[in-house]
Amino acid sequence: MDIWDKEKRSEVMSKIRSRDTKPEMTLRKALFAKGFRYRVNDKKLPGKPDIVFPKYKTVIFLHGCFWHHHEGCKYACTPKTNTKFWVDKITSNAERDKINSQKLTALGWKVLIIWECEIRHAKDITPLIDRITTTLLEQIPQKLSMKFYGEIENEIMLVAENIVEYQRTLKNTKDS
Repeated sequence: MDIWDKEKRSEVMSKIRSRDTKPEMTLRKALFAKGFRYRVNDKKLPGKPDIVFPKYKTVIFLHGCFWHHHEGCKYACTPKTNTKFWVDKITSNAERDKINSQKLTALGWKVLIIWECEIRHAKDITPLIDRITTTLLEQIPQKLSMKFYGEIENEIMLVAENIVEYQRTLKNTKDS
């Protein structure tokens, strides 16, 4: 049995945010302080990721442990009332998360899942930020691709004149 009537429960549940939560703001501020720039809740991408790094083609979903059933987390408990509803709701959330991650991966995005408890209940999130930083920096293309006069890709070729010839050309020009 619920401790509140249906109207009160509805009011309480409606006040639970889906964006700009405290853990989300903490994570965003820490990433911004590290120099990363990002977009928030990009509607153009499947699942409206919480944080989007277009430069690194990486997205972050910050999942609430309860809403997305963080396996093994003490905050991911199933309510004792209306259990069937909650099991169905949380199962459908997990299925939706999986589908959105697959769609993003198919589009070439790297998907990072961060759990609320990793931020809300951590004394220091520096190790988490360091892991995210490492992952993002791995996404920068390492291959140098340049196009030169001959449309040769991925090769660096000498395009300047031979120095000796260049000096001779200068001397010849001055003598004239």
